[in-house]
Amino acid sequence: MADDTLADFVSEPFTHDGVTHDVYRSGSGPAVIVMAEIPGITPALVGFARRVRDLGLTAVLPDLFGVAGRDVYPEAHGWSGTASYTARTAARLCVSREFTLLATGRGSPAVTWLRALGAHEHGRCGGPGIGAIGMCLTGGFALAMATDARLVAPVLAQPSLPLAVTPRRRATIDIGADDLAVVKRRCAEGLDVLGLRFRGDRFVPEERFAFLRRELGDAFVAVELDDAAANPDALIPPHSPLTEHLVDEPGQPTRQALDTVLDHFRKRLL
Repeated sequence: MADDTLADFVSEPFTHDGVTHDVYRSGSGPAVIVMAEIPGITPALVGFARRVRDLGLTAVLPDLFGVAGRDVYPEAHGWSGTASYTARTAARLCVSREFTLLATGRGSPAVTWLRALGAHEHGRCGGPGIGAIGMCLTGGFALAMATDARLVAPVLAQPSLPLAVTPRRRATIDIGADDLAVVKRRCAEGLDVLGLRFRGDRFVPEERFAFLRRELGDAFVAVELDDAAANPDALIPPHSPLTEHLVDEPGQPTRQALDTVLDHFRKRLL
């Protein structure tokens, strides 16, 4: 394992309402906002973004936390380096005003910045709209971003907020009531929302997907995988079907899930 230099990406800052983050871009064609999970833009996440780019799309990676390109496996930085880096990133997120980890009935302030980024990228890249995928901490962000009609291909990969520490938090997702009403109206008009999870993932309980089915109806397309389908060499229990737990071989359930996501973007953006 090794860090990814992102040499085939161009980085520049994007600022909205006084908040600035670097954004990595690669490719051409309509934009897909690819939001990282903890601890940040890993080599596996960059590999997924390259697959999006190779469809004929622009992969857009906002650098919201962590160190872009840093490998999370101990072969790259040792066990102590990996553990301390992940812990530092998580600690910063816990005190950040941009992310709401526990509250129900509202989204994270970071979504406002991400909507602005999406609008900017649509104006820059063109096409029928944009796609967006969030993973883990950012999983629900793609749903909240869908209040903007420019987002036509949202994907919620292992959406983990609010943290599922109570029955109420298990049976909801990080979006405010007003925003959810807008998304429900868009779903009634033809928007599809794709969601992915491992069935045994305690961070993404079945109650959360039941909530999405109830609220969004047939517009919510769930891809649920058995834990046995996950890459056994990953550092954590089954959680990330498109990155760390991907078994990239034809016929493997996680590869089929990846192909489903890529097809979702292809059909709606190309």
